[in-house]
Amino acid sequence: MAGNLVQGALFTVMVVRAGMLRDAEFEDELARQIERSPRFFQNAPVVLDLKSAEAFATAEEFVRARELLRQYTLALVGVQNALPAQIEAASAAGLASFAPSAPQPSRRQASAPTPAPPAAERASRAPTRLVTEPVRSGTQIYARGADLIVTAAVSPGAELVADGNIHVYGALRGRALAGASGDAGARIFCSRLEAELVSIAGRYLVSEQLPADASTAPVQIALVDDQLTITRN
Repeated sequence: MAGNLVQGALFTVMVVRAGMLRDAEFEDELARQIERSPRFFQNAPVVLDLKSAEAFATAEEFVRARELLRQYTLALVGVQNALPAQIEAASAAGLASFAPSAPQPSRRQASAPTPAPPAAERASRAPTRLVTEPVRSGTQIYARGADLIVTAAVSPGAELVADGNIHVYGALRGRALAGASGDAGARIFCSRLEAELVSIAGRYLVSEQLPADASTAPVQIALVDDQLTITRN
């Protein structure tokens, strides 16, 4: 019975560094992001990264952080990179503790590009995962340690996640997250870009930030100088 009730799953969350909550410019930038893509941020789960963070040793501090993010329609669900005392305080505030290696589409997560893994590590990836059927809304496909190739269309509300590259030989209308384990050298290729969100190694763009002509020709998306760039193939 327990095996039917408890199952593994992969979810996409945003990560906010704890120090940003004390940055006067953070709220202004967050407000601008939400204004551009209100549906994407509506009730979006957030993990607070406590790496090198001062304070956050009491439940009250986590409650205040949750209330601040709630003002911007974000839902604080847990912490990562926390010290034992911080984990205890976060738990008292009703927050979970997460490992820092989960796929996270947060452009503000890191201040420097994540280095690409060495060639030997890339060569050890699992075989490419191939999907030949249309990816319907609500479906999530994860190519763990591999590239992902989809030879059909991806519907709105669907999600593609790969530790390597993502190739879509059709219209990409859902979400695509390449380099999910931190490979900044991963890329996204698609015949038509109409995505809700695209991400590489945690940096992301939402639909309102994509070029207007991206749906008229095949494109590739790469991470260059810590920014996602979109070029025609």
